[in-house]
Amino acid sequence: MDNSPVSRHFTETPWESKVGYCRAVRAGNQIFVSGTAPVDDGGKTFAPGDGYAQAKRCFQIIRDTLHAMGADLSNIVRTRMYVTDISRWEEYGRAHQEAMGAYPPATAMVEVRQLINPDMLIEIEVDALVF
Repeated sequence: MDNSPVSRHFTETPWESKVGYCRAVRAGNQIFVSGTAPVDDGGKTFAPGDGYAQAKRCFQIIRDTLHAMGADLSNIVRTRMYVTDISRWEEYGRAHQEAMGAYPPATAMVEVRQLINPDMLIEIEVDALVF
């Protein structure tokens, strides 16, 4: 993290340079975390077919990103979950509750036709405030 008014956090995934984005942006006390997909350390889909495990993995990546930006999960004020099968909402909701239950944010869960990889069931983005 640099000391400029806007700082960016990169994870060096190939998608960042190909698409032209970063994992998160901090502007003052606001942090915006890009849509976070359930990928493993090798860039492959984490736990194909398991919505709960994929959602937990998204929150692990988000937690690590926030730590790198001087924040943690308690700073999250809004989550957005994009899911490919809303009928599995309980799986995603369980992981969300486990990650966010102590400091519940405003949230949305929206069904989308598909994500960038057909094995991915969920992608999560968050906004956080740091005081």
